[in-house]
Amino acid sequence: MAINLQKGQKINIGLHNMTIGLGWDPNEGTGYEFDLDASAFMIDEQRLIPSDPFFIFYGNTQSPDGALVHTGDDPDGKSSDGDDDESIMIDLSKIDSRITEILFVVTIHEAGIRKQNYGQVRNSYIRIVDNSNQQEIAKYELGEDFSIETAIEFGRLYKKNEQWKFEASGIGYREDLAFFLSKYYKGNIIK
Repeated sequence: MAINLQKGQKINIGLHNMTIGLGWDPNEGTGYEFDLDASAFMIDEQRLIPSDPFFIFYGNTQSPDGALVHTGDDPDGKSSDGDDDESIMIDLSKIDSRITEILFVVTIHEAGIRKQNYGQVRNSYIRIVDNSNQQEIAKYELGEDFSIETAIEFGRLYKKNEQWKFEASGIGYREDLAFFLSKYYKGNIIK
């Protein structure tokens, strides 16, 4: 039976091979299609991305260690038919030894130009699925009204005492993807 997580709740994962599914439903009639993009930031003990390939998104779908695979962009949220809009498959047994945390962020593409925010999005969630049997292990549904935010940190996997845990974050930002890159990556900004 899946665990329904609350904001800030932490759980032990207890498995290595999983899929992080992210879903959302944009409100109709806002004038533009909604293009929400899921990203994963693989960060080290200094809370930085070691190098470009450890930032996983629609333009870089696989980490160099083979531990994370982004299954692809859903540019309008209409191809999911009620299921996950975007997913990231994870095999923690392959993860680079420098990585101690993986942040899962969803940003609204061109939110400023399109005058869009999470107040116009409903049914947002992050869930963990066991890849061995396709069973949902845990799910966190964003219940808050992020009426001005354009990016959400949905959750994070983190390593503590050699064990991987998951935390339901639910932290909103009035920022775009470049903000997260500048925060977690000190090299050249990835375009």
